[in-house]
Amino acid sequence: MRNMNILILLCVAVGSFPCLWGKPKKSDAGSDLGMKIFDQVARSQTTENIVMSPHGIVSLLWILQIGAGGTTKKQLNEVLKYSRRGTYERLKKVHKSLTESESNDVVAFATGIFVPHDVPLKKSFIEQSSEIYQAEPTNVNYAEPEVAASIINKWAGSQTKGMITEIISPTTLDGATKLIVANAIYFRGAWKSKFDVAKTLMGDFTGADGNVYQVPMMVQYSTFMFGMGIESQNVEYDVLQLPYNGAASMFIILPVYSKTKLTEITPHITVTSIKSWKKIMTRIKLDVSIPRFTAESETDLEKLLAPLGITNMFDKDKANFKKLSEARGLYVSQILQKAKIEVNEEGTKAAAMTAAMFMAKSLPPGFKVNRPFLYIIWHETTDTILFAGQVAKP
Repeated sequence: MRNMNILILLCVAVGSFPCLWGKPKKSDAGSDLGMKIFDQVARSQTTENIVMSPHGIVSLLWILQIGAGGTTKKQLNEVLKYSRRGTYERLKKVHKSLTESESNDVVAFATGIFVPHDVPLKKSFIEQSSEIYQAEPTNVNYAEPEVAASIINKWAGSQTKGMITEIISPTTLDGATKLIVANAIYFRGAWKSKFDVAKTLMGDFTGADGNVYQVPMMVQYSTFMFGMGIESQNVEYDVLQLPYNGAASMFIILPVYSKTKLTEITPHITVTSIKSWKKIMTRIKLDVSIPRFTAESETDLEKLLAPLGITNMFDKDKANFKKLSEARGLYVSQILQKAKIEVNEEGTKAAAMTAAMFMAKSLPPGFKVNRPFLYIIWHETTDTILFAGQVAKP
């Protein structure tokens, strides 16, 4: 019986305050795929707060695609919509555009490759990972799990500015572990129109579990972009755009009717629908009231990727990563994402699908978010959904 080597994939997502963004315009490769995965999570956790990074998930899958072969690569190519013409160039340009900024630490991407001395990586994999993701291998000894976990967790803490300090437990590591690839995303954005802390008041929030909670509600009267999306007669939702100081915005999506479930909306949120929102939204003076909130999630992606067609890489007998390493029997034992978000009066810290018909509606005097809602952090110049989440209860 041949030895089975284990490849563990981790995706970490985070974020924070003031941001200024680069100007290049390139379309994102994969935000819609990430939103399909988010939709699955939302359906399984209807009463929980969720935060995920669609772009972070897809970035990690692209790293796997570089090292995969055979049917494993074919499955990834089909789901990621790989094209021989310019896919990697597009990825490089998207990452460059996202991270270019006149200020420090606006959007930061980091990829860590943690591998023992005795597992040689293919030169082509190292070169492409370095070129696209600036990833360089770090040697660790998984036979010493405490030390190996400490190295990886320190890397995670550094890349996420201390927001996420543990992505791997020593108990998950042993001599069979041959490689860990971790992807971190850090975002920080200050509101273009900040909320006054002195005006924040406690207010009612009716959670998805039916309970009423007292939460700090941030309020302001200012000019915002506002509109309404319609998926069917009974699925209507208001959309509010809260811009940061640059090309990023948070969209708050609130069902018009309290009986409408968030899961009736999530399948329709795509890059195309966000662009459609912007076409019909109206600039209006509005009283806005939204809760101050935080959320933290850990998501096991294996079961979520299977319905999309990605299965071979998790199978000991079928996985093919011959373009990643000479090590035989390499397969993925886990692929996880940890994400964290903090939204307050100053701005946002975030660690870590069918196009709808839209129409304008009569504009309300106020927009009070006092029941479950969805949110999207969107980078317009690259058409990238950096983060997506739901607030089901405080």
